Amino acid sequence: MNANGKPKGQRGKISPSIMCSPLFDLEKNVREFERLGIEYLHMDVMDGRFVPNYMLGTDFIRQLRALTRIPLDVHLMVERPEDVVDWFGFAPGEYVSFHYESTVHAQRVCGKLKDMGAKPMLALNPATPLAALDYLLPDVSAVLLMTVNPGFAGQKLVPQTLKKISDLRLMLDERGCSQIEIEVDGNVSPENAVKMRSAGADIFVAGTSGVFLKGKSLEQSVAEFRECIK
Repeated sequence: MNANGKPKGQRGKISPSIMCSPLFDLEKNVREFERLGIEYLHMDVMDGRFVPNYMLGTDFIRQLRALTRIPLDVHLMVERPEDVVDWFGFAPGEYVSFHYESTVHAQRVCGKLKDMGAKPMLALNPATPLAALDYLLPDVSAVLLMTVNPGFAGQKLVPQTLKKISDLRLMLDERGCSQIEIEVDGNVSPENAVKMRSAGADIFVAGTSGVFLKGKSLEQSVAEFRECIK
């Protein structure tokens, strides 16, 4: 077993944040991610109400899905996700996260996503307690722990979230849910990724702190990031 309790050989996965890619470089970057064996492409959907920003709509996501075979990892930062999940045409194998605070019908959202073949993921803001998962673990395939408050790129890590990762990993293992993956999103720099991996994170949303780095090629930054999440 590794230090984080995972079987040896089970490496961390990278999910580059597409909103951090310049639009004029998008297809080139996607092709590079394919070549580099990237596991997921992270897509942020923001409605300007649940978070104070707008980002990435249905047509953009459909077009990206048609562009690549890399599974999408769609993060819904929207109010009442149960009203909009049908708009996206989610495909089998895609992760779709929604926030605990965004709906009073979390099981309904999970059920809709499963009916589409997608994998439900519950997103927890930095201050949202892990107790929110108490009656939802049978319904989710993964948990997204926000390590910054959502809405904008370039924020600093909320330090308490490192302990939250390890607390969640322990909780999942103790409840016989070790198969549920932990994704982390927010200031996932190489330095922070080492700590997050050690705490038990599995999937790393890599944006301007992770793989879209000034002065480095994607090949170089991805290779360096992989070394941090082995």
